[in-house]
Amino acid sequence: MGSDVSFKAVADEFEAAWNDPSHSRFELPAVAVNSKLREKYTVTPPARMSRAKLWDMECRKAWDPASFIPYVVSTGKSWGRHQLADGAERFFRSSEQVGWIDPNVRGTVLEEVLIDNETQRIFFMGRAQFPDEAGQPLKAGDFQPLFHVEHAAAGDDNDPLNLWRIVVLTEKYDERYTEPFKDMVRQGWLPGFVEIYIEREFNCKLTRKVA
Repeated sequence: MGSDVSFKAVADEFEAAWNDPSHSRFELPAVAVNSKLREKYTVTPPARMSRAKLWDMECRKAWDPASFIPYVVSTGKSWGRHQLADGAERFFRSSEQVGWIDPNVRGTVLEEVLIDNETQRIFFMGRAQFPDEAGQPLKAGDFQPLFHVEHAAAGDDNDPLNLWRIVVLTEKYDERYTEPFKDMVRQGWLPGFVEIYIEREFNCKLTRKVA
């Protein structure tokens, strides 16, 4: 997969895809995790997220998506973790995922993952093919276009921010790919993977408040 890969090169690739008007893109509003916890949940016993914990969650989820996004990923495997010359971490993962448009459709998603611990950003770059850990060729399913995702942590320890954006590599802009994320914003809950992490990490129960 090339020895000259760098976090900057992949970040530039993501931005180029993001700025392509034919692609379908969506950025969730920054989620202030602790504020959202107080506003939308009853937490028993009480728990509070730090930025360090939020970043820990992002790194764990990147390697083990089936544990943190089971509502999207049914099976997943990661391999080949190594450090790049610029200090970033890189690995590959294959997973069976639910389709963005039709949740009744599932297929193989291949992603090249790059983690920058300094800036606390992670890129998941959809790839059509690459070899598995034994060198055997893998191919992504053709049930939907390839997509790239960025996850990041920001803010401070009092109220860390969860950042997320996606660009689907469509041939022309297709609002069907952005509607599920607009619905997430309308519902106003924490991302599911944050809920799962908090309950597991702090051994607590999150109950959504009903208006």
